[in-house]
Amino acid sequence: MKLSVFGEKFTGESGIVELMDDLGSALNENPEMIFMGGGNPGRLQSVEAVFQQRLEDIMADPAQRHSLFGIYQSPQGDREFRQQMAAYLHKQFGWPVREENIAVSNGSQAAFFVLFNMLAGKMPDGSQRAIHLPLAPEYIGYADAGLSDNFFTATRPNIDLLDNRQFKYRVDFSHLNPGPDTAALCVSRPTNPTGNVLTDEEIAHLDEIASERDIPLIIDGAYGLPFPNILFEDARPHWNDNTILALSLSKLGLPGVRTGIIVAREDIVQAYTNANTIVSLACGNLGPALAKQLFASGEIESISNQLVRPFYKERASATVGWFRKALGDLPYHIHKPEGAIFLWLWFEGLPITSQALYQRLKRRGVLIVPGNNFFVGMDEYWPHQHECIRVSYAQDAEVIQRGIEIIAEEVHQAYSAG
Repeated sequence: MKLSVFGEKFTGESGIVELMDDLGSALNENPEMIFMGGGNPGRLQSVEAVFQQRLEDIMADPAQRHSLFGIYQSPQGDREFRQQMAAYLHKQFGWPVREENIAVSNGSQAAFFVLFNMLAGKMPDGSQRAIHLPLAPEYIGYADAGLSDNFFTATRPNIDLLDNRQFKYRVDFSHLNPGPDTAALCVSRPTNPTGNVLTDEEIAHLDEIASERDIPLIIDGAYGLPFPNILFEDARPHWNDNTILALSLSKLGLPGVRTGIIVAREDIVQAYTNANTIVSLACGNLGPALAKQLFASGEIESISNQLVRPFYKERASATVGWFRKALGDLPYHIHKPEGAIFLWLWFEGLPITSQALYQRLKRRGVLIVPGNNFFVGMDEYWPHQHECIRVSYAQDAEVIQRGIEIIAEEVHQAYSAG
């Protein structure tokens, strides 16, 4: 089989392909595997019950049932869902958004593929533009989304060492200087993989930089604000005409329905919708059908703040404690857990690479994600990149504790062997 340039790029190996392959194997083919790798959310029975009731209501209504199964929605997404969400955002935050400011995607990964390539890559004048990531490490799923080479650039972070073996990445604004070849700034908040939450001041500064250069600031809020609000620090949602806010229903507990949401000014939404028509034809109906009433009633807020966030906040604290006990006096640091569903561990001076540690753990039935995959857009060699791992704490507590024991054993052995 002869492949095009596109074919060679998108059929090859990549970090996100490896991650999702492991996810499928762990959850579907090898249920004994201790899965501390990908971003599958925890199972919250109270949240499932909300979606179950909503689905039963839809199935009992012939009109709603037909709309769910028998009608193509607009490539921009279900109109009633967009109206309800726009009304919610306007009421809650005063944002001047209407249904024309909102588009739906078949998962946020698909949305970023369209958005990134709509803004960056080869330009009509023959120049090349890139997406800049102000705070590496960043989401593994961005890495191979570009249709051209050198698609991402990144700024190396500052590292603040904190008490209790914790640390925190901060944007190094002294070295953040996007040039004319930058198409947009992009951050996740909270950051996947580290659980870092960019402060309101950092977001405001990034917004100022983007506005001065007439480029958009893209905020990936899949784990964050205003929903599912898996944040353990005080922070305000951010949106304006120069912001593209990407949201998702996945971390509410609906990863299988593949529903992403874009909030942006109308010309960006219209351009995205045109491209999405070619790529996807239409958006899936299930996610908007399940969620529209949650926005209409405001229940989305209580689900996020009273059910989802407390579960992860408690689990994050417990997982940090389990790691501290298991790792003992090893030279480790844990990124301050401020949100999302992961811990980011840094084993300073680790004698083996995080990729080698990943392979050792996989052979022992524990899946984590090696940290080197997350330093998207950074060409310079930095040993720190190969000393970090991402672990999920979304599974059952007993499973996580068993996984931590095995991780600690392998890390102890790596340092002992020197």
